[in-house]
Amino acid sequence: MLVWVLYKIDPRKVWTYAEHANGWLLFVTVVLATLTFPVRTIRWRLILRGAKGERFPITPLWHATTIGFMANNLLPARAGEVARAYVASGQLPVRFTTALGSIAVERVFDALVMLALMAVAIAAPSFPAHAQVGGRSLSTIAASTAVLFGAFLLVALLIANRPTPWLVLVERIARRVLPVRAADRVLHASDGIVEGLAVLKSPARFAGVVFWSLVLWITNAAAFAICFRAFGLAVPLEAALLLQGIIGFGVALPSTPSFLGIFEAATLVTLQLYGVESSLAVSYALTYHLTTFLPITLLGLWSLTRLHIRLRELSTAAKAGTV
Repeated sequence: MLVWVLYKIDPRKVWTYAEHANGWLLFVTVVLATLTFPVRTIRWRLILRGAKGERFPITPLWHATTIGFMANNLLPARAGEVARAYVASGQLPVRFTTALGSIAVERVFDALVMLALMAVAIAAPSFPAHAQVGGRSLSTIAASTAVLFGAFLLVALLIANRPTPWLVLVERIARRVLPVRAADRVLHASDGIVEGLAVLKSPARFAGVVFWSLVLWITNAAAFAICFRAFGLAVPLEAALLLQGIIGFGVALPSTPSFLGIFEAATLVTLQLYGVESSLAVSYALTYHLTTFLPITLLGLWSLTRLHIRLRELSTAAKAGTV
């Protein structure tokens, strides 16, 4: 992807555009992008609870969040999601599978909120007519994805509110097709996943998660929009809603550390829809990616030292997928 992005791009023009970007606006961009991580921690605290529904202290969740996103930046295949659950289960009285299930719930909320904000950008008069990605209408792709994640949320709601039929079905299948020890592990994991979905049973917590998800993605979009101005891009502010959505779904699948190449390709495709010249779009993408990469990576490494965890330990846990 990175090779495709850089193909026929003039490196000198990319560097010149970056040199002339507004430094103060870039600083604000980085601050806003980094603020999304405390917001994620607050939201995660609403989702993840103990066996008796008790709230967990914020500090261990913060360390798990920073380490998880740092691991996404330094390790391949979205290893940070597993690393985050691994750290949380080591610092709090919560099972690994429960923590991982809560992160899956986060991802569903992220997808639905990003899609809703993308719909705002698509409905705006500034949206390029007949915009396509991969030969398909962007509005069609967004609608199809919304249906998919809406279905995931509906299934999760059913499981959270009526877990017994789900657990019985999983047990029957596991006992039939798996050895005893493997079946036991699957059942243990299923119990943890159900616990991770508990937030969906509480209307108040559900509303809180929606609220903080909106705060998170509006703040993130604001970072993209301010970076537009730092580079002098003549694109409407609502384009930031579209950009973060395309990037968000572009990096959803396991890929390279820090989603290198995927991030730049998604940004290039989106900005070209608004007529931004390729070298300028790539300069924007590389500058944004690098400057926002550093703070959370350093915060995650600092949290590692505080908890006396090695990066190799996270890598091993991510490969195992369990503890």
